[in-house]
Amino acid sequence: MIRTVCALVLAGAALTGCGPPADAGRASPVPVVGSPGFPPAAAEARRQLARLPVAWGEHWQTYERVRFGGSWSDDTDAPGGRNGCDTRDDVLRRDLGELRTGDRDPCVVLSGVLVDPYTGKRLPYAYRKASQIQTDHVVALAAAWRAGAWAWTDARRLAYANDLDVLLATDKPTNLDKSSKTPDKWRPPRREYWCEYGRRWTGIKAKYGLTVSPPEKKAVEELLATCP
Repeated sequence: MIRTVCALVLAGAALTGCGPPADAGRASPVPVVGSPGFPPAAAEARRQLARLPVAWGEHWQTYERVRFGGSWSDDTDAPGGRNGCDTRDDVLRRDLGELRTGDRDPCVVLSGVLVDPYTGKRLPYAYRKASQIQTDHVVALAAAWRAGAWAWTDARRLAYANDLDVLLATDKPTNLDKSSKTPDKWRPPRREYWCEYGRRWTGIKAKYGLTVSPPEKKAVEELLATCP
């Protein structure tokens, strides 16, 4: 049965526990699948970036979070959709190590540890306890809106908001600092992640046909230049 739970007030809602209680178990058998070949390799990301339309952001004043849906939803065709699990739990199950999930509900994550890609911090997670882990839309919803999502259907925006290719579990203060900034205004503090960040950013923009501003494109080129 499709589950749509855990209301999101902000794009980076805290990953604190919700949903029904669950017993401890082994790693969930429910698959967490992203798009094949995502993120693109550095060479492909450079080719994709070169093909992206260059334009300044538009309609920034009309952005509203609710236009991307008001809650996590499994009812989309995006990677991770319709697998019977809440999107938030999909992100946790994919990104956390030392994972313990529920026996009665294998979607629910009981505990684990995130090695934050942006900072390298080790962040523990425990079901129904306050957490320093949030979900980050790598290309934030407001940034996507300015880059073309303002013209999408509501269904496409809902799919974007729940697409596992777009999402990462990250450190809460770092995610709040990032907000909806593009790479010309914000980069991960951990320089070792710049290459993958550039690859993910470009892959998302290419997948959804979003534009890049001139300063943003230059900044992403610099991120990709750090790739081996």
